[in-house]
Amino acid sequence: MELKKDTKLNAEISADVHADTAENIQAAVDDVMKKFDRESNTRNWQGTPKLIVNGLLALFALFCMYVTLWGTFLEEVRLTSFVACIIFLGYVIFPAKKGVQKVNYMPWYDIILMVLGTGAFLYFTFNAVSIIQQGSKFANYQIIIGIIGTLSLAEICRRSVGIPILVVAAAFILYALTKGLSNPTFTGRLNYAVRLLFYSKEGILSTPINTCSKFIVIFIIFGAFLERTGISDFFIDFANALVGGFSGGPAKVAVVSSALLGMVSGSSVANTVGSGSVTIPMMKKTGYRGEFAGAVEAAASTGGQIMPPIMGAAAFLMADIVNVPYSNIIVRAIIPAVLYFTGIFIAVHVEAKKNNLEGIPKDQLPKMSVLAKEIYLLLPIIMLIYLVSTATKTIQTAAALSIAAAIVVSLPNKKHRMNLKSIFEALASGGKGAISVAAACGIAGIIAGTITMTGLANVLINGIVAIAGNQVIIALFLTMICCIILGMGVPTTANYCIMAATCAPILVRMGVPMLAAHFFVFYFGIVADITPPVALAAYAGAAIAKSDPMKTAVNATKLAIAAFIVPYILAMNPAMIFIDVTGPFQIVSIAVTSLVGIFGVSTGVAGFMFAKMNPLQRILSVCGGLALMYPGSASDIIGVAIVGAVIVWQLALNKKAAAAA
Repeated sequence: MELKKDTKLNAEISADVHADTAENIQAAVDDVMKKFDRESNTRNWQGTPKLIVNGLLALFALFCMYVTLWGTFLEEVRLTSFVACIIFLGYVIFPAKKGVQKVNYMPWYDIILMVLGTGAFLYFTFNAVSIIQQGSKFANYQIIIGIIGTLSLAEICRRSVGIPILVVAAAFILYALTKGLSNPTFTGRLNYAVRLLFYSKEGILSTPINTCSKFIVIFIIFGAFLERTGISDFFIDFANALVGGFSGGPAKVAVVSSALLGMVSGSSVANTVGSGSVTIPMMKKTGYRGEFAGAVEAAASTGGQIMPPIMGAAAFLMADIVNVPYSNIIVRAIIPAVLYFTGIFIAVHVEAKKNNLEGIPKDQLPKMSVLAKEIYLLLPIIMLIYLVSTATKTIQTAAALSIAAAIVVSLPNKKHRMNLKSIFEALASGGKGAISVAAACGIAGIIAGTITMTGLANVLINGIVAIAGNQVIIALFLTMICCIILGMGVPTTANYCIMAATCAPILVRMGVPMLAAHFFVFYFGIVADITPPVALAAYAGAAIAKSDPMKTAVNATKLAIAAFIVPYILAMNPAMIFIDVTGPFQIVSIAVTSLVGIFGVSTGVAGFMFAKMNPLQRILSVCGGLALMYPGSASDIIGVAIVGAVIVWQLALNKKAAAAA
């Protein structure tokens, strides 16, 4: 009897310990998110006010779904009402500054800003027809309304996204008001700028916000529903079962799970924190250094956004901007994405071998036979890909049907079964997630509109072309620097909108195929999340790993070396993304040689292949790898010879070391 009591008591204690650990982990995750992810710095609504706010967010999500699926409104009406909702909810959700927030409190000045900003866009909504018909003659009060609306949107962007994107937008607007417009008076220039940026479809209401309202929001909602099916746990368990038992298993789990999770999340920081809260402590326990563990998670999570088929919703945006089918985008993204994650995987494996790190014990790994029973969780993603890639349904309809599928696949799982409450929470989460992306897209529209109205695009293009001369490599390097600077701290979708408007035309002018140019700027805009000095994803990983942020960012940059090489190769020889290929053999050849090439580059950077590499071996390995990654028969032959020689050299050294031992 006493034994039964003791067993029961021990079970209760164990349950309490696990619950306490889970609470501590969640608290740590929340702290990291508040520090590095502005979307997590929200007002503290509790009780009935929280229910009301979540109700408003859920209604907004339903409104977006209705408008994108069945709405037949005038485009100006649809877009201005959408932005009005973003501003209203933005002030309700996001406080003016970081820090501890009072419970159920919103200061009077935020209420005034909310009313003024929302009212400015609703004024356009209810007077859209007359505003369109009045031409270029605008009254002073209309200009004031436009300024209020623009500044209100900028403030929401500052609160939910950050300052970097606003600095870029402010610089462009300042240029327009001082030099870029021909009107001789400041008032005339200001009036023209407001008319174009606020009242036309070439500014705030241009392609970025249009694409956001039509496509991106519904995918954010889809992601919120998908998360509640338990697919994140499934991906992590699957990665554990697949690679967890190998040398350095936890780091390999981080690479695989982050690749799977990141393609849906669309946020490097959120993915780093979400999966990193599980994988980083596991990596450190295995023996990986803190800065390396945080870097692995940050690099893998950032790369999730270049991982087809979803690519953090950017695939749909790119298809719309470049005007090519979605299926075309995801097929061309396969080899670059595989190279990126293969590079990280090899670096992780090399680090494990170098330090004799073991994997996770087999008895602690999930069973594939058990996981196979949950394979149905992938059905919403499979349905989405099939419906969109075959053009069976529109993108919006496919996403809506996939949301319904997510609800259905949750039903067999008691832990994650969706009921009315969880559906309500998913809608609210989706509505909240749309605010920061939409605000950033609105500001991206201002940047693109300013470039258009001032002709600054030609100035930038001509300037870089003049510096580069006929050397494409110089133009690529300068464009890379622009992309990394402009992409610091900006969400993926808005980031790509800015890159597409400012940087891609430069490369097209230099003779780079349009699709290759867009891939180039998209990749370098994303790696800003792990590139010092900003490197938000790396800093988030460092916070969880309790490591030095700058060292973590440097390690993440080294791990993501493929992201700094592949874009150059696909821009200079677009065969890597299947442009101008002659047939299946060439595609297979490119894939195989590129994979061997990334092995050479990754081991050379790490300084270890089968044994420690001396400086000459490292240089040869990197050079041979680069030659293999560059599509072409001559470069492949040179690369095979060099990498092959290094492999033989390394095997000989390894054999010699083993004999000596």
